[in-house]
Amino acid sequence: MRDFDCQPVLCGPTLRIRPLTASDVEGMFSAASDPEIWIDHPARDRYQRPVFESYFAARLATRQALTIFDVDTEQIVGMSSYYTPPDLPDSIAIGYTFLVREKWGGEANRELKRLMLEHSFSAYDTVYLHIAPTNIRSQKAALKIGAVHLYDAELNLSGVAALCRCYGVTQAQWAAPEHGNRSSEWISTRPE
Repeated sequence: MRDFDCQPVLCGPTLRIRPLTASDVEGMFSAASDPEIWIDHPARDRYQRPVFESYFAARLATRQALTIFDVDTEQIVGMSSYYTPPDLPDSIAIGYTFLVREKWGGEANRELKRLMLEHSFSAYDTVYLHIAPTNIRSQKAALKIGAVHLYDAELNLSGVAALCRCYGVTQAQWAAPEHGNRSSEWISTRPE
């Protein structure tokens, strides 16, 4: 991976992102314990404590996972990660993302992706997203931020090969006026 900080501290108007730590486990489980979050996900039982704890430990071990906080409440509202796509080793991807339902369908996902994409574009021209074929909600969200479906592939992202719909978004696609992605209104506290 290029010289790229996979665990930056990023701040937007309503979300703050920082590296995942072991002390986040209780707050993260509280955020993840809603079965509806996982309904379209291949790991539909991740809301159960033993399944979640295994997932949390695996994400923590990567040293690439991020905790997402609501700025106003200071509550954990989700998780995301940067990672290297197994089929594109000199690239960056965003994934392993979930948000509490209160953050669905609004500006939170756009804000999260804006913060993470703009950080990615400091080192990469294209950012990839790998989404399960059954996760229609995430596929629609990817299209809303300007990502395009590139190909389908069987990839090993979590220890087991599974079919993924592979999307990509370039800096130019992200900056397109129809996506309303203008960075001037966002604050990033990542080191320059």
